[in-house]
This record gives sequence, structure tokens and C-alpha cells, in this order.
Amino acid sequence: MIPEEYLYAIALRECSLIGDINFHKLVRTFGSAEEAWKRAKKEYSKAEGIGRKTVADIGNDEYLKFAEKEIRFCEKNHIRINLRHLKEIPSLLNECDDAPAILYQKGNFDDSLPKISIVGTRNMTSYGKQFIGDFFESSKSSKFISVSGLALGVDKEVHEQSIHHKIPTAAVLAHGFHTLYPSKNKKLSEKILEEGGALFTEFNSSRKPDRENFIQRNRIIAGISPSTIVVETGFGGGSVSTASFANDYNREVFALPGKITDPYSQGCNQLIFQNKASSVSTVKDLIDSLGFNHSKEKAAELFPYSETNLQLTENQEIIYLAIKAHPQVSLDDLAQIISTASYKILPVILELELLGKVKSFSGRQFTAI
Repeated sequence: MIPEEYLYAIALRECSLIGDINFHKLVRTFGSAEEAWKRAKKEYSKAEGIGRKTVADIGNDEYLKFAEKEIRFCEKNHIRINLRHLKEIPSLLNECDDAPAILYQKGNFDDSLPKISIVGTRNMTSYGKQFIGDFFESSKSSKFISVSGLALGVDKEVHEQSIHHKIPTAAVLAHGFHTLYPSKNKKLSEKILEEGGALFTEFNSSRKPDRENFIQRNRIIAGISPSTIVVETGFGGGSVSTASFANDYNREVFALPGKITDPYSQGCNQLIFQNKASSVSTVKDLIDSLGFNHSKEKAAELFPYSETNLQLTENQEIIYLAIKAHPQVSLDDLAQIISTASYKILPVILELELLGKVKSFSGRQFTAI
């Protein structure tokens, strides 16, 4: 039997102007969802930033009826209802101001294990697939949970590689548990559960996979883990929003760089250049950064090179030597030093960064490695 607090929480969250932040304000003010449901309409002024219009829907019997139906659906389908104000959602996610008030869950999720979110384009290339395979092969002796969004492409590969290497994986959905989108991944979702993983969604069983839900879903993927890896994405891809959420939550972001001419590397390159993500230079370095350096297996370099045979172009050499002579030089100062427009320098610096010769800092400052 599910306690009444869950009934009132679902009803309260269903009110038209009660989003996750307002829900949290009301529960914090009145002590519980039940008390907020019973008192907020008359005593709304006690809650900071809550007006009469915000609470207008509270107390509507239709929402209670919906909540009763939702609880029956959850009981029938073995869905766990996690309430944020009862500290039932994953601990890192709970730290986010806009964390979901309610998080529905199927399967198992060991919150004590490290989490890593890995996202990317639906149009994954062989380059991205190889990286994901190499990453899971090199980290298979480590204990962690992979998190992704169960979309086609990179997400699908992340979940499948996790299962293959016996690493638990969690998928965050953009709709209720009454359906599975994309339908092609239905068997994969079942396999995730069979192998001890989990499915999460903040959406109840009335919510379809509408476009706006996917961006909202991405904040959970970013918030649930201390680190997010963006494998491949184009300019403005959904994974860029996941990286932005992770930045807002002060989480680590890594991006897999690629050729500046490859459309599904351009989003990653942009994140790196804007200092919104650290560049992945080798799988070994990435694993070390994630705290997996206890792995006994040697991880191969993703971009192997040796100092003796790495040949820089003339432009690369000029800019590299100037940066080397002026550690943490700014872009504007560098442009003056070599008498070249900054817009001509930027692409070359990105090339040097991808080669592991230059590191960028906030404020568009650079140093030689």
C-alpha cells in the first residue's frame, strides 16, 4: 500500500502552475505534500514567491482522482515512486535546484556506486562507436553505473556496451512508463532491467514523448552524475543542452574532439573551445580523470602520437612557439604578438589542442603542454 503522501504529491505536481521549483517551495513551507494540498490555497502568502494564481488549481478533486489512477498504474507495473522531499531520488540529483519533485523508477539503482553520464548524437559514426567500445573495454574492471537517454545512436551503444561488459546502466526517458520511445529500443529497455539496471522518468503515464520533454529529460541525465561525456554531436544538438545543464550544476564535462569538417564533431569541438568541456585526448587519461586509475588493464591512446614524428604545419608551429614563450597568454595578446587576426588564430589553436600541444583556460587564455 502506497502512503497517502505520494497521492498528494502526484496531485500537487499535476496542478498547472506547480512545477518542480514551486512544488519544493510549498513542501518546504508546509512540511509535506499533503499539508500543502490542504493549506496552500488559503495560506499561499507563507511561501516565498508564490501568488494566488500559482495555487489556483490546488484542491481540485480531478487531480486527486488522476493521482489515484496513477498509483494503481504504478502498483500494477512495479514502478517505484521516488519523492524528492523524502530524499528518495539519487543524491547528486537532489542537489540540483530544479530536480524533479517526483521520479518514477523501474529496476535497480545502487546510488552508492559512481555514476557517469554518456550522451551523443543519434547519427553516431564509426568513430564514436569505436570510442564507446574502447572506453567500456578499458573500464570494465571498475564499478560504476552508466547513464544515458535510451535514444538511438550513442545512447543505444552506451547501454548495449554496458550490458556486454556487465556494467549496470540506467536510462532516463522523456515520457511516461505507459510507452517506450523509440519503439526499436523496447527489447533493450527490457534487457537493461534484466541485467540489474534501471529506467527513470519524471513523467507520469499521461505524458507522451513530446519534443520539449527531451530537453527537460537531459537535465536529469546531467544532474544524476558527477561527470558527463559528450561523444559526438552537431551544433545545437540535444547533447549540447545536457552539457550546459552539467556546467550549470558545476559538474565535469568531457567531449570527444574530431575533425572540424565532421558535422557530428562540431558540437564537441565547440564545447571544448568555449571551455565548456575538457577534451578527451586518450581513453587512459579520461579513465584517470574519472578516478578509474586503479584499473589494471592498460588503456590504449585514443589519439596516439610521439614527439619525434609529430609534424606541425607552419601556422601551427608559429602559434605554438608564441604560446610556449608566453604561458597563459590571452587571445588578444597572442594576436598582437604574431600580428595575426584573432579569428585566424582560433581554428589553429583548436587543432593544437586536439593534438595535445595546447591547453585552454577560461577567459580565452592558452598555455603550451
